[in-house]
Amino acid sequence: MDIDDPLPVLKMKQRAKWVLGVIVLAVFEGMLSGHLHAGEVSIAAASDLNFVFKEMVPDFEGKTGHTVKLSLGSSGNFFAQLSNGAPFDLYFSADIAYPKKLEEAGLAEPGSLYMYAVGRIVIWIPKGSSIDIALLGIKALQYSSVKKIAIANPKHAPYGRAAVAVMEHFKVYEAVKDKLVLGDNISQTAQFVQTGAADIGIIALSLAVAPTMRETGAYWEIPLDAYPRLEQGAVLLKAARNPKAAREFLEYVKSADGAAVFKRYGFSIPQAP
Repeated sequence: MDIDDPLPVLKMKQRAKWVLGVIVLAVFEGMLSGHLHAGEVSIAAASDLNFVFKEMVPDFEGKTGHTVKLSLGSSGNFFAQLSNGAPFDLYFSADIAYPKKLEEAGLAEPGSLYMYAVGRIVIWIPKGSSIDIALLGIKALQYSSVKKIAIANPKHAPYGRAAVAVMEHFKVYEAVKDKLVLGDNISQTAQFVQTGAADIGIIALSLAVAPTMRETGAYWEIPLDAYPRLEQGAVLLKAARNPKAAREFLEYVKSADGAAVFKRYGFSIPQAP
């Protein structure tokens, strides 16, 4: 090759650019293909999972490229909506009986029902309260300064039914029933006590241990034998628009990483059969 001839040099430069372009394109296509199959997962979840899913969702999205559209509310209200065809991919209930009913009605994918956790309830008071919750326990509900007691609506919220069961177990329900303030779900119930709309409340442990509530109040854990076991279940819905991505999220929940988040928020994890 004549070093004074610019043509071969030009051809080498053009070839180098072409090779570089192929490499860049391959890398781009590789990155793109990882997200071509990504989709949106629409989830209806009990509001006691508020802080749990705030940790799980960003991690899941980062690992999979999927996005999660999360709706929080009362399990009973979601059950009614799903029974009438509400467009969700996954349903996480605070009472496993609801997803079981959807499965029996043919609205859920057979075999997808999964008990993901067992919940707990506590009596919570805000900082500044004159109540010594650690000393009084259940008797705090009858303390002289208590005018309003917040619980979730037992008609459609499993944690509300558990709260009523506790008061009946300790034989205080009749004495305090006229003081009850009903939240639409357990998150709203917690807000009632946090904002002063109620003096005391029976809420989910998963909310009480979250930083925002742990820093602004105190709680007493209600003995497990005082209320029915809060078995919580999830199910994949037959009407799911993105069943593959929904199954991936369910598998993430079942993973060691998912179980660790549940445990951090006071849930116990059912033993595998």
